[in-house]
Order: sequence, then structure tokens, then C-alpha cells
Amino acid sequence: MLIELITGYPDWLLRSIGHPVTWMGRLIAALEHRWNREADAPALRRMFGVLALVVLLGVVAMATLAIQSALLILPFGVIGAAILASTLIAQRSLHQHVARVADALERDGLRGGREAVSHLVGRDTETLDEAGIARAAIESLAENFSDGVVAPVFWMIIAGLPGAAIYKAVSTADSMIGHQSRRYQAFGWAAARLDDLLNLPASRLSALLITAASAVTNGHSAPAAWRAVCRDANHHLSPNAGYPEAAMAGALGLALGGPRAYGGVRVEGAFMGDGRRAVQTADIRAALGLYRCADAILIAIIAALAAALIAIG
Repeated sequence: MLIELITGYPDWLLRSIGHPVTWMGRLIAALEHRWNREADAPALRRMFGVLALVVLLGVVAMATLAIQSALLILPFGVIGAAILASTLIAQRSLHQHVARVADALERDGLRGGREAVSHLVGRDTETLDEAGIARAAIESLAENFSDGVVAPVFWMIIAGLPGAAIYKAVSTADSMIGHQSRRYQAFGWAAARLDDLLNLPASRLSALLITAASAVTNGHSAPAAWRAVCRDANHHLSPNAGYPEAAMAGALGLALGGPRAYGGVRVEGAFMGDGRRAVQTADIRAALGLYRCADAILIAIIAALAAALIAIG
């Protein structure tokens, strides 16, 4: 986590060899192209989707287990394993992408804010006002804190480099084929359901971390964060995203979520939090501060856990 926080994933490395997630994406795309045939019955497409997921996870598990095993027999090999593991966490890049939305709104107004937030969310952004842009950025920050930071770290603690890599493979598959569209509804069923299952513990942990951060950060309310989680999280369209979003909304005194449009289709999402709906650019900055604190708490917990395990061992 410290390696990724300091260095991120260098742009020159991304340009030269890509990223582990892009490698997984190529395999997913190849399997989908080969096995997701529109002429097949839905049941057969679902079966092929399950098979594609098994192949993906088998390849990722075997490759990362072999790499981890080879590294850990070398002197200081744990450092190499940590460097590889850092590529599966997104603390730094998440902060940068959300901060760019606030920067763009302040510098270029609505047009710049819409363009910046379009890289974070899948909803229609062409007609969003400042409140809509800011709300989308904060929601993305909260959800991706769970999906991009807490979840891979959680599964890394459970099962090392293979655990985090398997989680990222499932998450990538869900983002590519786990849609409720005609093409992916059957083929992507397994990816979407497994992603929901793997994100369940991290989403609850993320809500706890955000609530804890609000307790030690000036101007935020931990009781309001927890009330929002208990009251609103289960009403979100996602079984997991509502937890960190509700915690963030309650802590900041905002109402996040609500109606939005995807591909011109209006979706009536529930509101997370009962605060003001007129979200501003300054609220993005406040959310980023809360995110930094929650991430620091996570790092401290893991450091304490590691120290305890070393002492016991």
C-alpha cells in the first residue's frame, strides 16, 4: 500500500507494457468473442460465461501463485512481491482522478467538469450541472475506495498476491461483461454475481473506515455517517455500493445517489443520506480529505496486524 501510495503505476510503464488489469481484459475479451454467440440459447450462454470465468480465474491464480512462490524463496523477494501487489491497488490514481474533477470545475467550468467526470462514471454527463458533477465524483470516490482499495487489500490479506489478482480479475470481468444488456445478461451473469459476493466484506469495511475517519476529521459527523449507512445502504441499486456512499453522504451532510441517466434511460436510484442535494466543488475537496483519512486508518490497521503477526511468529 505504501509503494502504491508513493509511486502509483508509472505512465511510462503503462505505455510500454500495459497494466495487469489490461492483460486480464484482453483475455476476457478473447473468451467473450469466442464463446458469447448470439445464436445460442440464454442457458448455453450462461454456461459459457461460467466456463469463461473459470478459465480466467484459473489462469490468473496459477500465474500469480507461481510468481509469488518464486519470489518468496529469493532474498528480499517479499519486496518484489509487494511491488507486484501494489499494481492491484488504486489509492493514488483514485485520488488523482477525483481531484481532476474539482480542478476542472474550478478552472474550466461545467464543460471541463463534465469531461473530467466522464472518465469516472458510466452515467450520462452531458447535461449535468455543478451539483450533478460533484455528486458523481463523490459517489465514484466512495464506491471505488471499496472496489479499488479496500477489496483488493482485503483479499491480499486473505490469500496473498493470488487473492488480490483473482479479485481484480472478477472485478474487471464484471465491468466488461456484467451488464444487464441483451448481449451480456446471460454470459456475464456469473461475473456479476461473483463480483457482488467478493465485494460484500469490503463494502461494509469501507463504510466503517469512512465513519471512523469522520470521527477524527473536523467538520464531519460519525453518527450521521452511521445513521445513513443503517438507514439507506440497503436501498441502493447495488448490494454493495450503498454502504460506502451512504457513509460518505452522512459524514459530509449530503444527499448522494438519486435519479441519473444511462444511455438516455432514466434510473430512479435511492438517495444516500438526508443532507443537502446542492453539492458543490468544495464538497469534492472535503470528500477527498475524508478519503485520505480513511485510507490512512486502513494502512495503520494493516501495519498493526502485520506487527502482531510478526510478534506472534
